[in-house]
Amino acid sequence: MIGNYARAMVIYYPLCIAYFFVAFFVYSFWAGGGMIGVKVCFKNIIQPAITALATCSSIATLPVNLEASRKMGVSKDVREIVLPLGATMHMDGTCLSSILKIAFLFGVFGQNFSGIGTYLTAILLSVLGGVVMSGVPGGGLIGEMLICSLYGFPPEAFPIIAAIGFLVDPPATMVNAAGDSVASMMVTRLTEGKDWLKKKIAAGEVEA
Repeated sequence: MIGNYARAMVIYYPLCIAYFFVAFFVYSFWAGGGMIGVKVCFKNIIQPAITALATCSSIATLPVNLEASRKMGVSKDVREIVLPLGATMHMDGTCLSSILKIAFLFGVFGQNFSGIGTYLTAILLSVLGGVVMSGVPGGGLIGEMLICSLYGFPPEAFPIIAAIGFLVDPPATMVNAAGDSVASMMVTRLTEGKDWLKKKIAAGEVEA
């Protein structure tokens, strides 16, 4: 099992790092109207990312995220609505980890992880676990129990998948929390127009 866990983490950790840089690059490029958005984004999301990695809590990272978004030029109204909502609803890292957990159990118990129905169910469970259960105490464990129950895995599958949950939690939270600030930039573009960041820089409100 240790070897299986190691192989799973060899897949998941680089995936989170790749998602962090590639997806957030695309999101911030669109949100900021070009490379200036990428520069401002990555200059400010490192601290929230490190805080989330250390605390494994999007809520604990919220004050740092609020400050980072302020430095990005996101208005007070937008950041104070988007970031608290994002701390409990924006869970892209958790969705990625849920897919990993499901595929891992299929491999351990020798089942074939294929077919449209299997994929759609896995995606639905991942979104449900990431969004709906994120605000529930022990929500991750509830999601893992749901996975075991829905796919008919034996009881011994639960501690196996729970162990994965503890291993993937830090990078998943890092992606979740850092993405909240990027999401606030995207909402700002929708509310203030595509040149919002250039205007903030010209006004001296944002340091490029």
